Amino acid sequence: MFKNLEEKETEYILENNYIGQLGYIFKKAPYVIPITYFFDKVSNAIICYSGDGHKMNAMRQNPTISLLVSDVDDVTNWKSVLVHGKFEQHFGSDAKAYLHKFSLGIKDIIIEKEHTKANFISDFSSKIYKDEIPAVFLIKIEKITGKKRSK
Repeated sequence: MFKNLEEKETEYILENNYIGQLGYIFKKAPYVIPITYFFDKVSNAIICYSGDGHKMNAMRQNPTISLLVSDVDDVTNWKSVLVHGKFEQHFGSDAKAYLHKFSLGIKDIIIEKEHTKANFISDFSSKIYKDEIPAVFLIKIEKITGKKRSK
């Protein structure tokens, strides 16, 4: 049976995961790629970062984007959340602050969910203090929908 998720369920899924599928349009063609994200509930936005390239150029040209996050146990037991929003790139001290919030948030999720130490977080921390930090962007959330299927 398929059902809509309640708002508290969609927030729980976004808050307790850090890998999603980013959807964007480039030259009238859809692209969907995996991306690491952090849901910043306070600012109602998704924080991401990327190298400067194809997807960043595409999102600058067409800022309407989406993020799909799924919790799948098996074919008859899953939940998915679809975030619709606008791409918003940040620079300078804003970008560094968002990257810092991202790294701390991801670290907490990994420790809580996977009961392991997030060794790669030092990579993010070093990027915060370098002059050339990666492209930091937000998905400013406009709408969130969610579905679930259970036996």
